[in-house]
Amino acid sequence: MNNTTGKVVGVTGNMLVVEYQGNVKMNEVGYVVIGDKRLKSEVIRIRGNLAEMQVFEMSKGIGIGDTVEFTSELLAVELGPGLIGQIFDGLQNPLPEVAKKCGFFLERGVYLTPLSETVRWDFTPIAKTGDTVERGDTLGTVPEGIFTHKIMVPFNLFGTFTVKSIVKPGTYSCKETICELEDKAGKIYPATMVFEWPVKRPIDVYKKRLKPTEHLSTKVRIIDTLVPVAMGGTYCIPGPFGAGKTVLQQLTSRYAEVDIVIIAACGERAGEVVETLREFPELIDPRTGKTLMERTIIICNTSSMPVAAREASVYTAVTMAEYYRQMELNVLLLADSTSRWAQAMREMSGRLEEIPGEEAFPAYLESVIATFYERAGIVKFKNGKTGSVTIGGTVSPAGGNFEEPVTQATLKVVGAFHGLSRERSDARRYPAIHPLESWSKYPGAVGAKKTAYAREILFHGNEIDQMMKVVGEEGTSLDDYIIYLKSEFLDYVYLQQNAFDPVDASTSSQRQRYVFDLLLLILMAHFKVKDKVEARAFFNQLRQQFLDLNGAEMDSDSFKKIENDIKDMLAAKQVETAEELTTTFRKTFE
Repeated sequence: MNNTTGKVVGVTGNMLVVEYQGNVKMNEVGYVVIGDKRLKSEVIRIRGNLAEMQVFEMSKGIGIGDTVEFTSELLAVELGPGLIGQIFDGLQNPLPEVAKKCGFFLERGVYLTPLSETVRWDFTPIAKTGDTVERGDTLGTVPEGIFTHKIMVPFNLFGTFTVKSIVKPGTYSCKETICELEDKAGKIYPATMVFEWPVKRPIDVYKKRLKPTEHLSTKVRIIDTLVPVAMGGTYCIPGPFGAGKTVLQQLTSRYAEVDIVIIAACGERAGEVVETLREFPELIDPRTGKTLMERTIIICNTSSMPVAAREASVYTAVTMAEYYRQMELNVLLLADSTSRWAQAMREMSGRLEEIPGEEAFPAYLESVIATFYERAGIVKFKNGKTGSVTIGGTVSPAGGNFEEPVTQATLKVVGAFHGLSRERSDARRYPAIHPLESWSKYPGAVGAKKTAYAREILFHGNEIDQMMKVVGEEGTSLDDYIIYLKSEFLDYVYLQQNAFDPVDASTSSQRQRYVFDLLLLILMAHFKVKDKVEARAFFNQLRQQFLDLNGAEMDSDSFKKIENDIKDMLAAKQVETAEELTTTFRKTFE
């Protein structure tokens, strides 16, 4: 801590104007002293000898002349073993521990150590005395739940170092010195299992940044097939209130093929946050059979908490995600909701009396959102292995209007857009992702040509549906009506998914490809097929169409299995309606 202090000369909401003497820098942390309490705050603007600071607590009781102590440190989080399975607020206070100390109502000025100093970890050294290391290199490992946690050279130590000494295998607390590093000048740096890193500075300890090209399986059919997500990519889920954003995120966090899930509940309603906190410890992880919290971190700031802490929560979450990425793990960060985060920025911008942009959001809204999403990515380390951070953010536009600034700013930087539709949610077609308005730049679980064919069916079916609302079914030709039924069939059987059904909640990529191929074969055929003779007649024509759609020869055994399934299904009975075909199809796969 430096010796710089200041005096409060102005208070506007949770923004303070502080007069100081000495050196102060942007994003420096300071503490406002009120009696026996010290309230954490951050410098957000400097003008001469006046620093404007946002307080991460309620500012009630702060008055002119109160003392502010500056720390010369940036807003940072502690990184080390013990983060997984924890619930923090935006300032990395462990909320269960805060609740034990304060009870049901959180008190101001209570800041606890994020990582327990009493828990002992089984440390296994990897580096040896005399080794040359640099930041990010592994000194040793400790077991953390189902993962092996790497104890690395702190990222804030630049240059090369020599391992002067390292402890023997044994149990140590996270704050004990486990290694001594010596730089070229002979200065000794003691290293523990924990170090701090500024939340608004990306962790850049890697050899090369790669382009996201590998498909990330979420087990949600409409996402993996029509609007896929890439490992290390970005996507957003905008939608009106009640359209199923939170449920979709919880479904993704449970079944997505990633190692660690970090949930940043920034500004959500307290009821939704409490529901998440109650459900996650009870959810069974399908990968391990244990509780889902064993590979989950939750950062939560509800809408009733101060806006400054809400703004900090997304940076705290993404910094933790980058930290576990350094261990060659694949991390999924879910931010819910970035609209509330943007609203916090709007409030702070208003108090700073900045020139407002569209709908009073700050003029730099787009650059801040872009900076956040750009921290996603897949990176390659010097040992040739990779790690990734995938970011998915929900957006809550007022009235479901996707033309509002936050949604538009997000669409400019993300790689996939999962737009939730009020019409689909009202019709109970979940997930309520609109298959025609949504898009993705990433490769999916099935081929691009097959996806395009499915979109064409849905597009024409939607056009015919709109026409029938005007002229009625009796004014629609039989060919058009068949196309409409095909699109409804594809929607009901494949795109809709029951998040609460133990079987339907997740569909593997292999099963998606098989079922989707079978569906396309059905959609290429006519609904009315009377017997096996007629089924064989159209099937020979269907084979070449399907192979052209695939773009390559299909495995003969797989195609034969699909051929037999579809012939048996269609010959089982005379199918004339989409409803009958749907029933027959579902019975085949039960």
